[in-house]
Amino acid sequence: MGKLTVRALRVMLAVVLTGTVFVQALMVWVLVSGNDPEDGSLPLTPLRLITILGIGTAQVALVCVWRLVTMVRRGTVFSHAGFRYVDLIIGAIVAAALVWFAVTALNAPGQRDDPGVTLIMGGVGVAILGVALIVLVLRTPLTRAVARDVEATQLQAELDEVI
Repeated sequence: MGKLTVRALRVMLAVVLTGTVFVQALMVWVLVSGNDPEDGSLPLTPLRLITILGIGTAQVALVCVWRLVTMVRRGTVFSHAGFRYVDLIIGAIVAAALVWFAVTALNAPGQRDDPGVTLIMGGVGVAILGVALIVLVLRTPLTRAVARDVEATQLQAELDEVI
């Protein structure tokens, strides 16, 4: 991966992470300060809490991607340490899907006249779970690469002993 690509990705990750922390801080401030203009049409407090959790799942994934990019630059991504970050990303995506299903459940009573909205929102949750499955499938080449790297290291050690 080129230096320009890594820098661009890190800038993007930093901007998104900073923005999400800012939004979370504002939402927490509104909840704590009591300035919540809730008019009763939607359960805004639970939605805000769920949104704060949802943003947290995105932040976990962003930090893990940052760590994986660092490992790629150092050439250490093909190690067992890389699995921890990939697994955390998968967990964050699954958590985001669960958060989305919670939003869908909170929104569903207001959609009795148009249940299609709830079905679409449920479909989006299933699609988010699909992304977790895609990352899980993409984890397989990492597993194989780590196994081959370990095997190559062992073969190199044996060859060094012979020489």
